[in-house]
Amino acid sequence: MPPKFDPNEVKFVYLRAVGGEVGATSSLAPKVGPLGLSPKKIGDDIAKATGDWKGLKVTVQLRIQNRQAQVSVVPSAAALIIKALKEPPRDRKKVKNIKHNGDVTMDDIINAARVMRPRSMAREFSGVMKEILGTAQSVGCTVDGMAPHDVIDGINDGSVDCPSE
Repeated sequence: MPPKFDPNEVKFVYLRAVGGEVGATSSLAPKVGPLGLSPKKIGDDIAKATGDWKGLKVTVQLRIQNRQAQVSVVPSAAALIIKALKEPPRDRKKVKNIKHNGDVTMDDIINAARVMRPRSMAREFSGVMKEILGTAQSVGCTVDGMAPHDVIDGINDGSVDCPSE
């Protein structure tokens, strides 16, 4: 016989979802089915919570307590940068391998670094900024018209100043 269900127990489920879209319930069912939740209802909740991340793949955190799920978005560095580029939402089925060759401001990088700070392994805030700039390089955008790696070199030699937090 399975153990008694504890109503106060909190479980966390993390999954990747495309913002603003109802994912396949077949992929949700094995994750939330054993916890006594309806995959269709969870899919609708995820689509509602990720509405402003339309078309971007984001990680979603489900906080499940007493068979109620609260959905929160845990954005990755790449998702924050692509959102800062303010590109129009694209149709995933039609447009593939998109090039993100826009320009983000230093303020966008600092804001993204502030969001990522609790999950970063860096000791100082400048380290978090360098992580975000590295992601900006791999996404393929520029920062205030400069290549992201030039900004990283500027942080290293002190010519680009970083806020302490």
